[in-house]
Amino acid sequence: MANDLIDLIKTRRSVRSYTAEPVPEELLDQVLEAGTFAPTGGGHQSPVIVAVTDPETRERLRRLNAAVMGRDTDPYYGAPVIVVVLADGGRGTFVEDGSCVLENLMLAAHALGLSSCWIHREREIFDGAEGKALLREWGLPETLRGVGAIALGYAAGPEGAAAPRKDGYIVRI
Repeated sequence: MANDLIDLIKTRRSVRSYTAEPVPEELLDQVLEAGTFAPTGGGHQSPVIVAVTDPETRERLRRLNAAVMGRDTDPYYGAPVIVVVLADGGRGTFVEDGSCVLENLMLAAHALGLSSCWIHREREIFDGAEGKALLREWGLPETLRGVGAIALGYAAGPEGAAAPRKDGYIVRI
């Protein structure tokens, strides 16, 4: 089993093109549950995971994320699901907590035959007025801060090979 986990880690890739095929609810549920088992500072479970499948909300997030970049593009690469990870901004470990959740989500997706890509700029989105409005609409506290999101779905093409690991990545002392 340990070798299976190592292989999973080594073969996961960030995918930047998705089919429109919806993610089955049972697979989405498994991915989301895996995110809830990520380690968090002091065991406080500060993150909140928001799974967005509604096309109108997805478009709203696309527009907000693209605006942060100053471009009219789809930062979520056409994925049918956007999983936003927020965390309690009052916790000193909110970034680390949310980052662990994002990694769990991506590994679980890969284990289940789904593809994903970590997406940035959620901090800017949810620190802004429109992001705060979304939090209110979703019934979430405005103290939550964006950590990141994953684009989730089925890859539109083959996933590439891993880039060679850089020299000096590991230092033993």
